[in-house]
Amino acid sequence: MAHVLGQNQYGKAENRIVRVHRDSARHEIKDLNVSVSLRGEFDDVHLTGSNANCLPTDTIKNTVYAFAKEYGIESAEAFGILLARHFVDDTERGVVHGARIRIEEYAWERIRTPDGSAGFIGSKEEEEMEMGHSFVRSGQEVRTSEIVYDGESVRVISGLKDLVVMNSTNSEFWGYIKDGYTTLEEAYDRILATQVTARWKFGHSGRGGETQPDWNRSYTQVKRHLLEAFAETYSYSLQQTLHAMGTRVLDNRAEVDEVRLELPNKHHFLVDLEPFGLRNENEVYYAADRMYGLIEGTVHREGVVPVIPVA
Repeated sequence: MAHVLGQNQYGKAENRIVRVHRDSARHEIKDLNVSVSLRGEFDDVHLTGSNANCLPTDTIKNTVYAFAKEYGIESAEAFGILLARHFVDDTERGVVHGARIRIEEYAWERIRTPDGSAGFIGSKEEEEMEMGHSFVRSGQEVRTSEIVYDGESVRVISGLKDLVVMNSTNSEFWGYIKDGYTTLEEAYDRILATQVTARWKFGHSGRGGETQPDWNRSYTQVKRHLLEAFAETYSYSLQQTLHAMGTRVLDNRAEVDEVRLELPNKHHFLVDLEPFGLRNENEVYYAADRMYGLIEGTVHREGVVPVIPVA
C-alpha cells in the first residue's frame, strides 16, 4: 500500500530578539520571541532529500533580526505581517505558499528614580523622575500574536496569557447537578480567581491596501475591557464571567470579530480553623494550584465564522 506525505511545514522557532530604539534619550524596547513556520512546495525535501526548494531555517532567523534593524518594531502584529508577506511574496521561485508568524512579547516598565534636583533622598521635596534607559520586567502578562498569510490575505489573532486576576467577593456557585459523588458545598460568597489566556481575531485582512488598525492601542483597550468586565460582573459561574468578558470586548472594539478565552479556575478553599478554636469568616483560604477546573469558550459576532483554534 502506498504512503502519502500529508500536511507539513517547517521554520525557525523561538527567535529571541530585543530591539532598542535609540532615536532620543528616552529609549523604547521591544522584547519578542518570534516563531516562523512556512508551508509550500516542500515534497521533494521530504521524499528525495533535494533541498532545491528549501529556504534554510538559519536564513529565516537572520531575516527576523535584519528586519528588526531595517524596519524597526512598532508592534508585534505589524512586524509579523511584514515578515509573513516577505517569506511568501519574496522567496525565490515562489515555493512558499503560506507563512505563520507567532510572537510572544514581554513587557518592560521604566524604572523611576529620585530627581536629584528636587532635594536630598528621603526629603519631602524629593520627586521621582523616569529614567529613559532603565527598565524592569513587567510581570502582569505575556502579549501574543499570530499572523497567517496565504499570498492574498492576512489573518491576525492577538492575545495575552498568564494574566492572573481575582475577585475577593461578588461570586457565588450553587444550584449545580448533585449525584452520589458530589462533595462540593454550595458557595454564596467565594473568591473567584483565574489566569486569563485570551485570543481575539481582527476583521482586518490586508486586502486592497486596507489600513492596519492601531495594534498597540487596540491591545491596551481590549485588555482594559477584559479586566473591567471581570471586575464588574457579579458572577454565578466562571462560564458567565467568560461570556461577559468576551461580550464586553466585542461591544467596545469594532475591529475585533471573535474572542476566545481559556480560564482555569484557581480554586481557593476555606481553611478549617475550628480545631484551633477559631471561626473562619471567609478570611483565610488555601490557594490550590492543581487540580483546577478549566473553562473555555468563544464569543463572536453574529454571522462571523469562528477561526481561533481550540487549544
